[in-house]
Amino acid sequence: MNYLNAFWVGGLICVVGQILIDKTKLTPARILTSFVVAGVILGAFGLYKPIVEFAGAGASVPICGFGNLMCEGVQEALKQYGALGILTGGLTSAAAGIAAAIFFALIAALCTKPGDKL
Repeated sequence: MNYLNAFWVGGLICVVGQILIDKTKLTPARILTSFVVAGVILGAFGLYKPIVEFAGAGASVPICGFGNLMCEGVQEALKQYGALGILTGGLTSAAAGIAAAIFFALIAALCTKPGDKL
């Protein structure tokens, strides 16, 4: 049942993104940013955590899960370090994911041949 919940919740998030691409004039960058901000807002109000507990990776892997992760990091750092935590908490909590993305992008760049877009 966990796999099914992850599948349909993650699919629903993707459907919302596809509808935004098809029916609006928003650029992909604005849609991406909107999903991150939505994850932060839902995390700040405590609404995203129950979704993650229900759907697992179906809610934590999409980009709105990244926004929620940053929000949780800021909340924890704010409790520990005060106002300084606002600046450091989000990046500290997401550092492993950011480092992995940079590392694998480097590997992909080294393994492929650059060329002009056609």
